[in-house]
Amino acid sequence: MRKLLKRSISGLVYSLLFIGAILYSKETYIILISVFGVLCLWEFLKLLSLKNIAPYILFFVLISLLFSSHDTSLLRHILLFLCLSGSIQLLINLFRKKKEQAPGIFKKLDISIRYLLLSFIFLMILPFKNGEYQESIILLLVVFVWSNDSFAFIVGKNLGKKKLFESVSPKKTVEGFIGGIFFTVAIAIMISKYIDFLSMTQAVIMALTVSIFGTLGDLVESKFKRQVNIKDSGTIMPGHGGLLDRLDSLLFVSPFVYLYIHYLI
Repeated sequence: MRKLLKRSISGLVYSLLFIGAILYSKETYIILISVFGVLCLWEFLKLLSLKNIAPYILFFVLISLLFSSHDTSLLRHILLFLCLSGSIQLLINLFRKKKEQAPGIFKKLDISIRYLLLSFIFLMILPFKNGEYQESIILLLVVFVWSNDSFAFIVGKNLGKKKLFESVSPKKTVEGFIGGIFFTVAIAIMISKYIDFLSMTQAVIMALTVSIFGTLGDLVESKFKRQVNIKDSGTIMPGHGGLLDRLDSLLFVSPFVYLYIHYLI
């Protein structure tokens, strides 16, 4: 009971802080994601046993360039390619059965930059469409991620029998995965009636993207933790573990949603 209370309080504080920063202003959103980015970079570099300040410097250099320059389209194209290629490489490694060699320092830097750092960059710039901050975009993404995580857990716990990816995440089930997709799509259909920047079809496609890639992102982070034999990425959130444990799905899916919202619609 005490553990549940601790988990509930820290989860509530996290949710209120996140939603409050999104709604208050674009500045508070940028500041919050910057702070989250530094904390998650610290957790991830610690997980990789990598002591290097280069990712932190690059993170703030990219933020400065993206928000101070008039035309950043070429830079965004390059960063999106690097980020998506890094994500796809991690997915290939996730399903590869061959035992991987321990990565060297340059490989660790590459992973931390293309997987984590750039995902934070696209999470930060996602709601800026046509130069204007549209908080409804990031709010919708957060709702889809939290809906998928919640319903996958509920359905998996009550109906789950067949393991989804037992070698990486023993608690995830196929039934939970399907349940998360079903309810997130259902929520997308209901919400689409009250938003004007996405049609029902577009909202459903976004929900499917979030459910599928969000789950894969959770598995990717779980594999990193399993490789170094730890349960949580950190202890910053009582009852939940590290901040990266809470943001892994949202981070992994952000460049894919950015691609859909800013390029394909």
